[in-house]
Amino acid sequence: MHALTLFAAARLTGMLAVALDSRLSGQQPFALLGRSWDSLWYLGIAAQGYGAHTLHPGPGLVYADLAFFPLYPWLIRAVHTVLPMLGAGACGLLVAWAAAAAAALGIHRIGLRLHGPSVATLLVVLWGVLPHSVVLSMGYTEPVLTAFAAWSLYAVLTRRWLWAGTLAALAGLARPNGFAVAAAVLVTAGWEIVRRRGRVPHRLWTGALLAPAGWAAYVLWVGIRKGDPLGGYFAVQRGWGSTFDFGLGSARFTKKMLLRGDVFIFPVALGIVAVAVLLYALLLLDRAPLPLLAYSGVLLLIAVCGSGFFESKPRFLLPAFPLLLPLACALARTARTRPAHALLVVGALAGLSVSYGAYLLVHAGRPL
Repeated sequence: MHALTLFAAARLTGMLAVALDSRLSGQQPFALLGRSWDSLWYLGIAAQGYGAHTLHPGPGLVYADLAFFPLYPWLIRAVHTVLPMLGAGACGLLVAWAAAAAAALGIHRIGLRLHGPSVATLLVVLWGVLPHSVVLSMGYTEPVLTAFAAWSLYAVLTRRWLWAGTLAALAGLARPNGFAVAAAVLVTAGWEIVRRRGRVPHRLWTGALLAPAGWAAYVLWVGIRKGDPLGGYFAVQRGWGSTFDFGLGSARFTKKMLLRGDVFIFPVALGIVAVAVLLYALLLLDRAPLPLLAYSGVLLLIAVCGSGFFESKPRFLLPAFPLLLPLACALARTARTRPAHALLVVGALAGLSVSYGAYLLVHAGRPL
């Protein structure tokens, strides 16, 4: 498929830039891609299970591995069982790369259904050249979440409710913000029930019940393990300094950053979040389908209103690919009349993605 080829080319170029830059800096590229930051936590869970790793980086902070959802470590362990000759880091990268390809196919299918082949291809390419798209080449969970999210949303759009609910449940096992997929299924199912006055097939009810099951099951399991079924998981997150405070923490951090200045990645993160808010407004004005609005809205709400790890907010928004639909539609229109201009925009975004991704991974020294 043309779109998948372009996506693979973008990601391979990004990895080549990381490889060259890391070699010049005396670092190992595959170690950076497969064993950086959160990747090490996931590999530890895959190898030893939960409870083996806890850090105390400062007063009031307790970094426990229970904050990390289990699907990605399960997949790493499964691949390592089938391919024991590979190291755990390599298995993690294989899972992430395969998930990124599956996500690109799902995103293309959604774009094709809504706007045709040109927009679908541009939607995939834009997702592959986002400033933080280097994460799609790393041993991280964003590709896994996006893959299940894209195909679940496609199932909702085509009214395949059992598939939608099952895939949403798996997305909920991938990341904390994977609940956004279940929210999209539930909101759309609820609208269908109201619109059709309850005369809906049993598959819709079953899919809606399945959708939040994965996320809820893990949160409940952590809560029981911590002695507080409903609040235990959120206590673990507070130990990491991550809370949902309706944006107060982000506002304080932004004020401090604007008044005193800060390292380069923080203003960039703020700019990316601001652009995401603008793109969501355009998505609303374009009257995008309800499941895409609900899914992107929940991801954006979590990123904007959650505190902690400000530099990671653009990564949290990587799965919010529907935000790129207005830009993809605009570029498709431009490509029909001024193809050179559209090519220039995509080329500039690709150059930014490659260079900034290499900088983030090799030089920034901050958690992605």
